[in-house]
Amino acid sequence: MSQPKKPAESTTGIGKRRASAQADGTDAYRKRRAEITRAAAAVFDRKGYKGTTIGAVADVLGTDRASLYYYISGKDELFDDVVRDVTEINVATAEAIRDGSGDAPGKLRRLIEELMASYGENYPMLYVYMRENLADVADPRSDWSAYMRSMNKRYEEAVIAVIQQGFDEGSLRPTGPARIVAFGIIGMVGWTQRWFVPERSEQTHGDIAATFADTVLAGLEPRIH
Repeated sequence: MSQPKKPAESTTGIGKRRASAQADGTDAYRKRRAEITRAAAAVFDRKGYKGTTIGAVADVLGTDRASLYYYISGKDELFDDVVRDVTEINVATAEAIRDGSGDAPGKLRRLIEELMASYGENYPMLYVYMRENLADVADPRSDWSAYMRSMNKRYEEAVIAVIQQGFDEGSLRPTGPARIVAFGIIGMVGWTQRWFVPERSEQTHGDIAATFADTVLAGLEPRIH
């Protein structure tokens, strides 16, 4: 005899109450959800995506797991929503810099500053995201993964375009293909995941960005013969 299907989570009592509360968006609800997100970020950072459970998040908050489901449907929602929102902002910022006025060195400095600021202000969620293998996720997260890969590509193309602008206008020295230079810069900023912890660092994310920008631009400065 076949077992009855479990009702979709969105049609259960808790799912309906959560949907209603999210739609109402009261200050108290948003504040508690933000607290849960911050706690989850700490657990994601320590245990990684696969090792994180809602129970572990509940332990950090000193509450029971069941009470969290009024605010979130699971760890996928916590991780995916936060990272997607921040990534979309980063892409929009990079494309606005690319399409804005100014020379390439100025744009490149702003790109570095904005990306490092995002890492610092959204610590550690973006660092956790960077460690995940987006090509190896199971349904139902595959659509999310494909979307995030497309966002990553848009960001990379914005940086490449700024560097190519500098090569074309002569404000940056063409040390190699724009694509390689762009990936090198993105990787340099991203490597801060290995050593930058905002509350323990002697330097702010702004200090780090300024150092990186000065170093990169000095290396790409046109040579006068």
